[in-house]
Amino acid sequence: MGLALGCLQVEQSTVAIKEVFGKYDDVLEPGFHCVPWFFGTQIAGYLSLRVQQLDVRCETKTKDNVFVTVVASIQYRPLAEKAVDAFYKLSNTREQIQAYVFDVIRACVPKMDLDASFEQKKEIARAVEEELEKAMSAYGYEIVQTLIVDIEPDVRVKRAMNEINAAARMRVAANEKAEAEKILQIKKAEGEAESKYLAGLGIARQRQAIVDGLRDSVLAFSENVPGTSSKDVMDMVLVTQYFDTLKEIGASSKSNSVFVPHGPGAVRDIASQFRDGLLQGSMTRS
Repeated sequence: MGLALGCLQVEQSTVAIKEVFGKYDDVLEPGFHCVPWFFGTQIAGYLSLRVQQLDVRCETKTKDNVFVTVVASIQYRPLAEKAVDAFYKLSNTREQIQAYVFDVIRACVPKMDLDASFEQKKEIARAVEEELEKAMSAYGYEIVQTLIVDIEPDVRVKRAMNEINAAARMRVAANEKAEAEKILQIKKAEGEAESKYLAGLGIARQRQAIVDGLRDSVLAFSENVPGTSSKDVMDMVLVTQYFDTLKEIGASSKSNSVFVPHGPGAVRDIASQFRDGLLQGSMTRS
């Protein structure tokens, strides 16, 4: 109804292209305008000044002959001061941008290995943006941002890369496991050595305590019973210990058959062996 009456409203972030008898006349800014159509004035079209986005998927191959699909995201917008060029010079802006993106990507990526292409995504995006900026500025468009959002290798290549990565991680895990087992073995050996050392130390102290006790008993008995020698006291102690041992063996319910030489001669032999051991120990210490 408004256009029929010669009235027109242009929305915000939009401009309208006015023509008179098919020839460009003016760019109408957002707001209210009079368009006397009966004088040959008409609106040729509208041009949005908002930022638009175009996602381009480009298939190419790398320097090491791996086919990849590069996904580029182009953000662009027409310039208000060049709205005439943006409206009249290009019939299909999106196809024009896509052609330039294909050209740049297929020129850059084949110079890189697959790993380098992942590492140099910013360099690829910068090359695309510079080329688009030079080309599209002549048509009244500004390239706001260019992003390489994804690089997709072939499915078989991706699977092989995952297997290589998994194998490397398994190798590291195996090394770490072996190192941990090594540490456990070392610590176990150190613990056993320390345990045996402490056990030996305990046995030595136990034997020293027995010897000290026997010595004190012999000295005390010799002092309290005049006329007895150390040999007599030691024989008596050994006989006492001998019978105590027999008593413990007989009282134990878990004992099997034990054959022990019994009699005065056996006790005398035991005493003789014990004295010989003490004399040898004394000679060794001296």
